[in-house]
Amino acid sequence: MSEADEQMEVAEDQNIEDADLENASDGNDDEDLEEEKEDGKAKVYLPGGKLSNDEELVCDESAYIMLHQAHTGAPCLSFDIVSDPLGDDRETFPLTAYVVAGTQAARTHVNSVIVMKMANLTRTSKQSADGESDDDEEVSDSEDVNEDQTPILTSVMIKHPGCVNRLRVSTFGSSQYVASWSEMGKVHIYNINEQLAAIDDSRARKTYQQNKTGDGVKPDFTFSGHQKEGFAIDWCPTTRGMLATGDCRRDIHIWRPNDKGAWNVDQRPLVGHTDSVEDIQWSPNEANVLASCSVDKSIRIWDCRAAPAKACMLTAENAHESDVNVISWNRNEPLIASGGDDGVLQIWDLRQFQSKTPVATFKHHTDHITTVEWHPKESTILASGGDDDQIALWDLSVEKDDGDDANDDPNLKDLPPQLLFIHQGQSEIKELHWHPQLKGVILSTAHSGFNVFRTISV
Repeated sequence: MSEADEQMEVAEDQNIEDADLENASDGNDDEDLEEEKEDGKAKVYLPGGKLSNDEELVCDESAYIMLHQAHTGAPCLSFDIVSDPLGDDRETFPLTAYVVAGTQAARTHVNSVIVMKMANLTRTSKQSADGESDDDEEVSDSEDVNEDQTPILTSVMIKHPGCVNRLRVSTFGSSQYVASWSEMGKVHIYNINEQLAAIDDSRARKTYQQNKTGDGVKPDFTFSGHQKEGFAIDWCPTTRGMLATGDCRRDIHIWRPNDKGAWNVDQRPLVGHTDSVEDIQWSPNEANVLASCSVDKSIRIWDCRAAPAKACMLTAENAHESDVNVISWNRNEPLIASGGDDGVLQIWDLRQFQSKTPVATFKHHTDHITTVEWHPKESTILASGGDDDQIALWDLSVEKDDGDDANDDPNLKDLPPQLLFIHQGQSEIKELHWHPQLKGVILSTAHSGFNVFRTISV
């Protein structure tokens, strides 16, 4: 067994199939773009388009700087990215990412929090070192299987009670913590320092797996005060250790760390929503301020310093025509993006929030939007994904140019000019995150597994 194969193994005692990390463009015929030469012009496929019997979709490698996929056996429908000491704005290949994910395995299987290291992430064979397309250069078979080009996934697991609905990671003090929402109605907090050390040391990882250490890991703290299970959870970026959780009843609870290494959870929920809280986002700049969205179709802004019955400062009722599933707070501008069951992406300016009118509306997705996130540094760029099996990249700074002939293709004329890129190849996309330290890199998870990619557009 090669070292690469050894590092792809996942402990069998966790009832999770072997993990795998691979170049997504190798042998994959279910990706996002088909370019078929027709009268000398490239034919672009758009989601929902019909294919003839002799047509199939293939990935256009030249549209990606990097493209990999990973499989963990049981689907992981929520994950988060762990900050690392390797530096910011990294774009020199190969790249490395640390990720924590939670499984939603069948009830007869054990669920886990998986701590992963994705290493040796390389550029696509169609991209040269200077970022130019390498269409005219063929890669030899020996280069394709060169061990130096093989991406490597290492992982260790923590046995988790019930499916993981959603999880989030934060650095607090000298430790990395993951907070997980369990389908059993409890929220757990785990210190994952030991697991992160294990995936960086092959000997420690083998010991961890052989001793079944993950089976005995207990959460540092558990809150059982929610009346129902939930999905909404977020760590505060301005006050380390502060957490907010929302459930499917309608309740939001605020957590504050204490000097005993635990948390004090306000048993009094914030008062305002009338149905399930679907997502929570703390303000990236203002302490004690957070946003939430709900099945009640509203988006609310809260100041948790106030009494729970008076904490709601601003409300956009009927923000969507149906459930509001996800929100994302721009780190650089007073903007919030929201996505709903109606497939609509809305952009809200907090300076005009009381007008109850979004400053931009995009109807491109053809099914529920399940994830949305602003670029961590580019204030006009965001990504959205959903049950229509596509991830859309947007740049709000782009305006329609009436003199531009780029949309002569009738298939493209109705696309919003702000739409930069459509990524496909995953089934039932649930969550995406921009990597805050890897330039332009997006990680996404779906029922079909993970994708790690960077496009030529961002």
